[in-house]
Amino acid sequence: MPGGAVLALLLLLGGCAAPLQSARLLDTPPAELSLAAELTEVPFFPQERYQCGPAALATVLTWSGAEASPEDLLSEVYLPQRRGSLQAELSAASRHHGRVPYVLEPDVQAVLAEVQAGHPVVVLLNLGLSWYPRWHYAVVVGFDLRRDLLIMRSGTERRDVISLETFEWTWRRAGRWAMVVMPPAELPRTARELPYLQAVLPFEQAGAWETAGTAYAAAWRQWPESVGAAMGLGNSEYNRGDYAAAAETFRRLLASHPGFAPALNNLALSLAQSGDLAAAEHYAAEAVAAGGAQREVYAETLREIHARMGR
Repeated sequence: MPGGAVLALLLLLGGCAAPLQSARLLDTPPAELSLAAELTEVPFFPQERYQCGPAALATVLTWSGAEASPEDLLSEVYLPQRRGSLQAELSAASRHHGRVPYVLEPDVQAVLAEVQAGHPVVVLLNLGLSWYPRWHYAVVVGFDLRRDLLIMRSGTERRDVISLETFEWTWRRAGRWAMVVMPPAELPRTARELPYLQAVLPFEQAGAWETAGTAYAAAWRQWPESVGAAMGLGNSEYNRGDYAAAAETFRRLLASHPGFAPALNNLALSLAQSGDLAAAEHYAAEAVAAGGAQREVYAETLREIHARMGR
């Protein structure tokens, strides 16, 4: 057998090694997943050549209530030298428009679960071969397990219908990347605590305190024991000048996590900004007593409060 034929055969065998996730779903649909769903109201933007990234992102941003068109997004996400867009650009542009980009688990069921929850899903496909890729972004808007169908906004097709197996092959060749773009007050159906908080953190780093606070509040409702969500919310309230709300958030956190030094310190700062220096001194001293790696930071908070008290 010629060497090239052997290589081709090995590539085919390698591609068939891992079972398809969709086969399991079609054979035994999970009870929590409906057999069919379609988001008919999701908008459609036919793409120009090589500009499927701006078109796909405009689709989900417009669905989420943000004003965006492929033309608006072209300068934000399209890289002419690559004739396409990278996932990082899509995420950054989503945040620029006040939406939380959340990357899904690499599982077909996660994609379908988001669609069932009413959330269109941006996916990256490889319509070529593993060794000769042809990258393409599309938006999954529906499925029908009874008929083995998946429905996408894709290219120039408002309703591109393919088999679930075909979708998974092309999705798998592209690395199984999928993303939902959510208003900050809403969580993805399949969100997990730590990845979601990591998706929100860039808003905090950029000083977008209103968006960050809204997203952290939604996360805290979803995960009431989440220290990260509560601290993020309190910090957002503090930085936008709502010191009373920040103090209440840190008090609530301390009620379930007594002695948590970062919350004690931030409660002290919030109370000091509100003018309650006596209470601020009390909590700052508690933070110092609790110690930890940030003990010197807490001590500086206490010194600042003493200075304001004239000590």
